[in-house]
Amino acid sequence: MATNKGDINDGGAESFLTLGPDNSVTVRYHPDFGPHSDLILLEVPDDSVLNDLLRGRVTIRGQFDEDAVLCTPSSTYAMKFVGTSNSVFLIPPRKPNLSDPQPNPLVSVLKLAPGNVELVLTAPRLDKLRFLLMQRLYKIDEEDEEDCSSEGLYTWHDLICSIQASDEELREGLKFLSAVEINGFWRIVHPKSVNMILTMVLTNSVLHDWSLDALVEEEVLSVLESDGFNTTIVKHCLETFGTKNENDNSKLWGLDKKRIAVHFAKQVLGSNGGKMRLEIFIEKWMRNVQKGTPFDLNMLEGEVLYETIGAETWIKAFSVADLPLTPDARFSVLFKERAKWAWKDLEPYVRDLRVPGISSEGLLIKYTRRVQPNADAEPIFSAR
Repeated sequence: MATNKGDINDGGAESFLTLGPDNSVTVRYHPDFGPHSDLILLEVPDDSVLNDLLRGRVTIRGQFDEDAVLCTPSSTYAMKFVGTSNSVFLIPPRKPNLSDPQPNPLVSVLKLAPGNVELVLTAPRLDKLRFLLMQRLYKIDEEDEEDCSSEGLYTWHDLICSIQASDEELREGLKFLSAVEINGFWRIVHPKSVNMILTMVLTNSVLHDWSLDALVEEEVLSVLESDGFNTTIVKHCLETFGTKNENDNSKLWGLDKKRIAVHFAKQVLGSNGGKMRLEIFIEKWMRNVQKGTPFDLNMLEGEVLYETIGAETWIKAFSVADLPLTPDARFSVLFKERAKWAWKDLEPYVRDLRVPGISSEGLLIKYTRRVQPNADAEPIFSAR
């Protein structure tokens, strides 16, 4: 390859773009040819990502000890460098030359690309989000305490700088964790505080003859604020256990009785060490739910496990919401809990797993062994 330190007035990249099948060009080093470490090629998977990239709507996220990911507004992509054994020459465009509009059959190589970065769609890495928010749960009496430091608290900006997920995926993760923004910080409300506010809403519904199917937001907030409760947390409670309906400019909330029943079931188990005899649990659960609230054990799918000890059946708290979000960690925890799983027991704990490019059946094949003695028998799954 030739080297010329004189003025560069060659055909640039256009000479290659217009090169015919029987023509050739001379290639030489550009006078500014130098190190390649300051330039990386990025291979974009589709036009949607390219559009986000050109509009400046992508960010690279990750700490020093993490593999970087590229995030669009709605998706997360792993970044993988792929080297190439072929030489990839980078040729700049030609400089305008009004006296000679035709490309010159001489081009200069400015850089040599050793490879490129591929973008592979991946699941958001949200386990860290749960870890951060669990460090300091919000308690109702917190605002009365003298310690008002922000240590262990995270703003939206803190989270997008720490969590490897797109903005949309991060918001979905916060919703999944029932997190709420309080005084600029995203928090998970302590279960005892949630229980206290829910109990107050249900108690006041009796005192004020409120319909649980049509709670007026303004009235509920006003009454509980007068009792000393933060209206942000009260509204969060309505969002957690209800559905909002707009009606004649009034914000009405209908509470979901199933969600309420499941909440009190978890409270009963939590106050009894997380495990108890089934008949005792049912008795205490019945006493806790409001009269007229339907309840049955099917409601607790993905929240509890059952085991037989002698002639007795015991129930144990085991919530899918507390399990890792990545498949390898999830299956590891599941098979530590039980060496073998019947499908009816396993399915609630794996149905929420999402890995781009891998189906639910593919995950089972990768992480489990399936045994089914005959076509009528229920399949049993163990660790692979």
